Amino acid sequence: MTPVELSRTVLRALRAAVDAGELSATVPERAHVERPRPGGRGDYASNLALRIAREAGAPPRRVAEIISTRLAAEPGIARADVTGPGFLSITLDGDPGTRLVAEILARGERYGHITPDTGEIVQLHIPHELRAAVVADSARRILRSQGALVRVTCDAAPDPVWTELLGVRVDAHGHPPAPLPTLRPVPAPAEPDPLRLGRDAARWALLLPAPHDHPHTGDDHLAQRETNPLFRVRYAHSRARALTRNAAQLGFTAAPGDVRDARDAGNAVAQAAEDDGHSLLGALGDHPAVLAAAARHRAPDRLARHLVRTADAFLARAHTVLPLGDEKPSAAHRARLALAEAAGTVLAGGLSLLGISAPAYL
Repeated sequence: MTPVELSRTVLRALRAAVDAGELSATVPERAHVERPRPGGRGDYASNLALRIAREAGAPPRRVAEIISTRLAAEPGIARADVTGPGFLSITLDGDPGTRLVAEILARGERYGHITPDTGEIVQLHIPHELRAAVVADSARRILRSQGALVRVTCDAAPDPVWTELLGVRVDAHGHPPAPLPTLRPVPAPAEPDPLRLGRDAARWALLLPAPHDHPHTGDDHLAQRETNPLFRVRYAHSRARALTRNAAQLGFTAAPGDVRDARDAGNAVAQAAEDDGHSLLGALGDHPAVLAAAARHRAPDRLARHLVRTADAFLARAHTVLPLGDEKPSAAHRARLALAEAAGTVLAGGLSLLGISAPAYL
């Protein structure tokens, strides 16, 4: 169950309580769910009860208790507890890590996407400027992944090289008859010219900084070294694909499951790898929420930074995937390979939404 699906489940529980006369409140369009903060409980938490308590005319804890009773009966929910002043702490059925990896592998690069279309129509307008065109192009892709239909207009026709080299797309050009909200990121510098970087590096250079930050377009975006975030993201993807090929040569395939090996109990190195695995699972689990936020704020930079976080979490544990020496492949190795494949899938899907290629060999 993705955060988006869980949000719908929470809203369904609230709607059932309202229909039964247990609560009197307007059901919002979205229920915010997130990973619990340090010291929290369960797999996810929601502040829905706190948001609607005043309208419901009841203390937040009482509202949360009513929703939690309904929520606990929903398929896929193991339990729903009330914590603090009225937070819903939600625990999903089964092992959440295994379930998450299986879901990513089943959905492929469309993990985190919303289907069918929501019916939302979004108009994006931009000035005639390179960075604005690239940001709008990626924002369009991300909004489409969230079920919205998008139209991009520009003050003037984009330069042909923007389309030919960077793949940007504009539906119409000219000043709109009525004022429209306009995407106006800090413009790309004239020197060094970002176009000389080529499609992938140029798009990354213009998308990674927040819209209010000045983009840096130096040659370091082309460097194949760890200090280059784009290289780390694309290298992590290619490494994940290489692990699948290497595993096939060793005679085993991926199977979602427990990444821990009972033989490693008490092993400090193994414990560190396990901790890295939880960090990676957190990044993978956050992916749908990151896509939703990037769409809502028209901010592809949020997705770019999330891909860096995901890549770094994967690279920290990539060395644990394959057996060492004469070690035989175990269930833990198959589970670690599944986790690696899930990471590669998320990285490939995210890069695609940024308009950047994800090579299997690098």
